[in-house]
Amino acid sequence: MCRKRGRIVLVGVAGLELSRADFYEKELTFQVSCSYGPGRYDPNYEDKGQDYPVGFVRWTEQRNFEAVLDMMADGRLDVKPLISHRFALADAADAYELVTGKEPSLGILLDYPVQEAKILARRTVTLTPAAPAAGKAAIGVIGSGNYATAVLIPAFKAAGARMVSVASVAGVSGVHAGRKFGFEKTTTDVAALLADPDVNAVVIATRHDSHADLVCRALDAGKHVFVEKPLALIGDEVAAIEAARARVFASGFSPLVMVGFNRRFAPQVAKMKSLLKGDAGPKSFIMTVNAGAIPATHWTQDRAVGGGRIIGEACHFIDLLRFLADSPIAAHKVAAMEAATGDTVTITLTFENGSIGTIHYFANGAKAFPKERLEVFSAGRILQLDNFRRLKGVGWPGFRGMNLWRQDKGQKACAAAFVQAIEQGGASPIPFEELVEVARLTVAIAEEACV
Repeated sequence: MCRKRGRIVLVGVAGLELSRADFYEKELTFQVSCSYGPGRYDPNYEDKGQDYPVGFVRWTEQRNFEAVLDMMADGRLDVKPLISHRFALADAADAYELVTGKEPSLGILLDYPVQEAKILARRTVTLTPAAPAAGKAAIGVIGSGNYATAVLIPAFKAAGARMVSVASVAGVSGVHAGRKFGFEKTTTDVAALLADPDVNAVVIATRHDSHADLVCRALDAGKHVFVEKPLALIGDEVAAIEAARARVFASGFSPLVMVGFNRRFAPQVAKMKSLLKGDAGPKSFIMTVNAGAIPATHWTQDRAVGGGRIIGEACHFIDLLRFLADSPIAAHKVAAMEAATGDTVTITLTFENGSIGTIHYFANGAKAFPKERLEVFSAGRILQLDNFRRLKGVGWPGFRGMNLWRQDKGQKACAAAFVQAIEQGGASPIPFEELVEVARLTVAIAEEACV
């Protein structure tokens, strides 16, 4: 049936028993047709709306539907003869009876009742009566996902902050978090939370691509800001945050800006810091992170949404070494394995005071191995921290170790430091200049790792 050099297209599902001779003699082409055509199963196309250039793919599923709807709209495609039955929505059960019955049918339409659009005038729900407390950190939380409800919100509640409002897109998770943790109200309107006069500090716990914009909006609203890492995904976003902070300072308000770099607040890291203070010489750091594999399709691996794992998580360890070295980072080098995700890398940092640090961030290890190990070499002495449980000192007079019953990565202490700084009017627990330094460096390293 097929002409020479013709094309045979398989539509749907069928058994395949192809003869090489048939295709060889006529030089035929065989193709399996994907449902809905080009673009099907491509997340960039289906989820993000990135259509293929018309010069490469003439008829994508998007263009197919557009063409059909256009022809229906101007009458070139008449579908009325295809309609055999109509039912009111209230009688939908009868329509299903018809489909499963013996009466012949072709196109069955359900007519929805025409109603005027209802505008949801109120998107904020009061949960408990307000209980103002002078001088208290009154927080509004944007985001009520797993990390926010399991770690961040409990940490701020334990720190004694006034729980004013929690915002979520859908509303249901916000109501649940609001009732569970004693928030005064919950909302689906971020703008209303930012404008709320009862809120003096905003905690941002949303997906990474929204962080920078929300930080700028919160600053412009005159709020202190705590944002879960990362601060930003690209250099332009870092610059925008710097500009927003400068605008607010010019108006006379001195906002606190803090990123959730909790590891520098861990009790064992605080002990390491105090021990290292007595040594003015350069130090050597080896940070090994057995990060484990995350599929390339996960949102954190998407450079536009999650920023990738270097920006999304490895920033923690860059900040930690910056904190312990107590010196600006002068230079860096990156060595990455060939991988689409660029999440198996070795990062070498050189500090202005002569210290050096190496971060091994590996996604190709075994789960049975500890996730995080930090080793510090200083003046003939060594500190070794395993998984924020066991701290061992070798060669330190009067110090041999510090072990904890349970892992403590400093989340509660991090939130408490932010709350205390607001209430006492002190400086930010993490200098803003260090946040910017780490953010810019992390962006540069991520770009180099994915080249």
